[in-house]
Amino acid sequence: MTNRAGLEPALNKVESELGGIGILVNNAGNVSLSGGVLQEKPEDWDSVIETQLNAVFLLSKLAARSMVSNKGGKIINIGSMYSFFGSGLVPSYSAAKGAIVQLTKSMAIELAPHNIQVNAIAPGWIETDMTAPVPTMPMNDEILARTPAGRWGQPEELAGTAVYLASRASDFVTGTTIRVDGGYAIR
Repeated sequence: MTNRAGLEPALNKVESELGGIGILVNNAGNVSLSGGVLQEKPEDWDSVIETQLNAVFLLSKLAARSMVSNKGGKIINIGSMYSFFGSGLVPSYSAAKGAIVQLTKSMAIELAPHNIQVNAIAPGWIETDMTAPVPTMPMNDEILARTPAGRWGQPEELAGTAVYLASRASDFVTGTTIRVDGGYAIR
């Protein structure tokens, strides 16, 4: 995802083998548990922004060209609860995920006349390799207390939202961010 020179050839290969690009899900990620702005190294900031934001922009730009040629498509970006809330532990991740929401809106405005819908999913606390250390941290009790569902989500619980946004059922939905968070954001 961070090899900019390799993105266009990769998408060209997808098009040549599978046909035009109709759906793009931007779901690559990394996070730097830096301990905050005072601790985060510039190279960690750059790495997170490159993966979480720049790659989304660049891949979307390339895929949108194919979608314009094919007169339609779907771009689904993966945000986070940190798209809406700050974090004293992961400033680069929070900044990138906040920018994803605004990038989603901006692309939706531009691409809607081409029958391309651009939306985002903002997962709450989902059990993944990236979040694996968190349940052992003191903040886990706060997460569970704030989440009305009273538990962490499972990766497969995001699938229905992704399928909806990738389907014709969402043809009149664009520029929105759907929270899949067990109610975390309502408190």
